[in-house]
Amino acid sequence: MRALIVDDEPLARRRVAQLLAAESDVEIVGDAADGEEAVQLIEQLRPDLVFLDVQMPEVDGFDVLEAIRGEQMPAVIFATAFDQFALRAFDANAVDYLLKPYGEERFRAALGRARARLRAGRREEMTQQLHALLAARGAERRYPERLVVRVGPKLLFVPVADVDWVDVDGNYVRIHVGARSYLLRETLSTLSERLPPERFLRIHRSTLVNVERVREIQPMAKGTFLLRLMDGTALSSTLTYRDQIQALIAAGS
Repeated sequence: MRALIVDDEPLARRRVAQLLAAESDVEIVGDAADGEEAVQLIEQLRPDLVFLDVQMPEVDGFDVLEAIRGEQMPAVIFATAFDQFALRAFDANAVDYLLKPYGEERFRAALGRARARLRAGRREEMTQQLHALLAARGAERRYPERLVVRVGPKLLFVPVADVDWVDVDGNYVRIHVGARSYLLRETLSTLSERLPPERFLRIHRSTLVNVERVREIQPMAKGTFLLRLMDGTALSSTLTYRDQIQALIAAGS
């Protein structure tokens, strides 16, 4: 097994490495001190197994999984100090975790389960469990405050409140933030489900708009509207979304 160790604490990374040193079938391919580095290494190294700290500043363990969820996920053993939601979610989705501080016996047990699953070719099952874990977390913490987008080799965290509008660009969505825009590999429908409905309004099958950025709304023909944003951007709606826009107009009157 090719393993990656992710933890913002050097002593924690060293302890995992020391425990793995006795495992003849495990190769440590790298370690990461933060979530952003972890995402990059997972994509570059394609490890079979990741020891992933949950509580890290800026980009935590769940953010790491969100960033790579479109890719082939490795097996994951989480490490966490007491986190009530995390423990419930891990148990519910049969995901292995180590509760800090953990002993050698507990470590070996979690590693043994991961080893058995990988040898049995149950990677797809583990991926589904991780997706279910993220879905459970999304239900608990309904709307994210930031979106993770890729800019070259780096990850950028865009505050949701800063997004002006979103449209479809091939197999991606393009997030418009002021004069800049970023691509995100996600459908508009799934993204709209992750954004607060009181702030973001679907006006077209390929367009989502931040209602706080709307400066004026102009009725057009056949139940459509032209929405002009604070920066002058003009966006057209379709008849399908007439009721939602009329509700927005009524709320502002």
